[in-house]
Amino acid sequence: MNELIVDLHIDALEYQRLYRGTAATVLVRARDGRRVRFPAASLRRFVTHDGIQGSFRIRYDQNGRLQEIVAL
Repeated sequence: MNELIVDLHIDALEYQRLYRGTAATVLVRARDGRRVRFPAASLRRFVTHDGIQGSFRIRYDQNGRLQEIVAL
């Protein structure tokens, strides 16, 4: 399984846009420079009053499909 580490800093107002469906995906640059796009809904469990802040490990299969996101 492949993985990337990303640092996310999405404020609460921005996540509300994602949650409402105005933006369905998150596009972010991983620490190694690669860009990764994944469904915004996959971050729902990490939302706090401040939005989403922190480092995350994103695992994906050989076809590039998201397998899991884990907070570090």
